[in-house]
Amino acid sequence: MRVTEKGQVTIPKDIRDRLNIGPGSEVDFVADGKGARLIVVSGGKVAEPDDFETWLKSRSGTFDTGGMTGDEYVEWLRGPRDDLGSD
Repeated sequence: MRVTEKGQVTIPKDIRDRLNIGPGSEVDFVADGKGARLIVVSGGKVAEPDDFETWLKSRSGTFDTGGMTGDEYVEWLRGPRDDLGSD
């Protein structure tokens, strides 16, 4: 499989058929220790609970906030709130 200049790849027809992937389906690529896996987000077969748990665990820790807490990150993202007075 070759990646195009736009970063696109063609999912082979037998894989699309097997996973029930069609126009409008949403997929995600999840990196793991062996490479990357294709995950069908919507429009395909419903994932088994064990599969979802594995996928969910694989997403944990993939977002780096630079050591900020959740509140610090939201303030950094949105900017300081002017509507909160300091009493």
